[in-house]
Amino acid sequence: MDAQSRGRAEGADPADQWVLNPQTGDYELRLEGAAPPPPPSVPRQRTPRAPGPRPGGPRDRSPDPRDRDGDPAPGGPQDTHRRKRKQPKRTGRRKALTWTGGVMGLVLVGGSAFAYYWYDRLYGNIDTVDIGDVGSAAVLGDGPANILVIGNDVRTGKGNEAYGNRDNVTGHADTTLLFHVAGDRSNATVVSIPRDMMTEIPDCETRQSDGSTKTIPGSQGTTRFNESYGVGGRDPGCTMRTVEELTGLDVDHFMMFDFNAVKTLSTAVGGVDVCLEKPLKDTDGGTNLDLPAGRSTIQGEEALSFLRNRHGLKNESDLDRIGMQQKFVASMLRRLKEDTLSSPSKMLDVADAATKSLTVDKGIGSPTKLLTLAKELGKIDLKNITLMTLPVVDNPDEPTPVTVVPDPVKAPQVFSMLQDDVSFTEVKKQQKKAKDKQAALLNGPRAEASAVRVDVLNGGGPQGAAGETVAWLQNGEGVSRSANQGNAPAKVARTQLVYAPDQADQARKLADLMGLPAAAMKPTAEAGGDGPMTLTLGPDFKKAGVPVATPKKVDVPQSRADEKMCKG
Repeated sequence: MDAQSRGRAEGADPADQWVLNPQTGDYELRLEGAAPPPPPSVPRQRTPRAPGPRPGGPRDRSPDPRDRDGDPAPGGPQDTHRRKRKQPKRTGRRKALTWTGGVMGLVLVGGSAFAYYWYDRLYGNIDTVDIGDVGSAAVLGDGPANILVIGNDVRTGKGNEAYGNRDNVTGHADTTLLFHVAGDRSNATVVSIPRDMMTEIPDCETRQSDGSTKTIPGSQGTTRFNESYGVGGRDPGCTMRTVEELTGLDVDHFMMFDFNAVKTLSTAVGGVDVCLEKPLKDTDGGTNLDLPAGRSTIQGEEALSFLRNRHGLKNESDLDRIGMQQKFVASMLRRLKEDTLSSPSKMLDVADAATKSLTVDKGIGSPTKLLTLAKELGKIDLKNITLMTLPVVDNPDEPTPVTVVPDPVKAPQVFSMLQDDVSFTEVKKQQKKAKDKQAALLNGPRAEASAVRVDVLNGGGPQGAAGETVAWLQNGEGVSRSANQGNAPAKVARTQLVYAPDQADQARKLADLMGLPAAAMKPTAEAGGDGPMTLTLGPDFKKAGVPVATPKKVDVPQSRADEKMCKG
């Protein structure tokens, strides 16, 4: 049964089956033989994830009881595939809830037949992808969350012939935003990942249409980031895994949009304000973009041309274009919050436009689940949303660089702050939380140095760092039971010490000696520390005796979502 015909009596118009209840003032669906409405269901909350490696292997991907076939439709009928629906609140006023993250807005309107129609319409719009054991089955838990917003450069759709990939019908990962949401929802950081950045793409297990799994080989060495999706059968889960390997963060969900999303969303909000220091005209890009200096309100095809344009920018590079895209996203966020909320018709247009161009993982693959996510993200003040580009430098392996690589100093600092959930804005609550976490992990008894057992590996530190560190521990600090295990199987984003719960006293002692911050401490859930702890040195490690500290700030260009692109 398709989305448009759910709950429809044979040969009847759905709108004709809703009648006014004089006792409540609400419209109710009256179907012959329909059961009385059940009590509302209670949303499930995600158990906070402990820091460190995932115990027992991959993350739990067991089905969420509110999956696509079990989502309650506001005001909708009960059938054998749906969970119990929530009763509409007894009020004559229709309430609307809205949210936008990155380049999207989602709106659900509750109440009567109108709401049911729109719920079913939005439900039918959303495409989902089964990404296997990567990501989270729950919507959001109590801790930090990471959502990957992927721009797909596929050319499908009217008017898109001048843009993007001309050969691959699947597309590649184009503009990609890592949306890090603080655990206390006081702030968020949006990091743009350049499509032409060289990185390693790991092996990726994908789900096939027949239910089987297939492992897509990773890259041989480094390759462009945009190949993490659409090459050799790689799905969005492969892009998530690539970002996890790059940053050391767990990515919970993904949202993927194509070019049409920019056109439809910018039109649905009534246009987005942009300001230019000088006129911008695309003379050879095939887009007919022609904007004057100063303020312009753009939408539709013109908005997409603006975001895809490189001509007239400082270096005509992808990095320059990313900066313009960030300002556009911030301007759209402000338009949604300041203007769209007051117009129900605009909100519905935004919801329809967003979901038509939206593909997500099954963990958030319904309007209700997206609404749960929306309510959490909606708590963040725009002034506490930081936008930045991942710090990069020219690729040193190219005589005339056309690609970039992560900045060896600044990129690990950004990753370290995100891993430790340190805010890029002045949020006092976040600063106190970081101190509390440091105290919780490092306060407690210490073992004697002679009792500390640790294997040391080099996962991205200076050449020979593992051997030099073991020599330093044994000869100067009394840690005689340390051993050099050479290079780690894979590079890590930052230095980390993995230990069992009953090795906490050893871990604290080693942290004192090495100057390790709380963010480097990775307790596992498995008891029984019969073997040694594992210390893997990352790119943040300088040399033995120099403390490894989580930076409180990093010197990279940043902007805030409340900063107006057009002054005055």
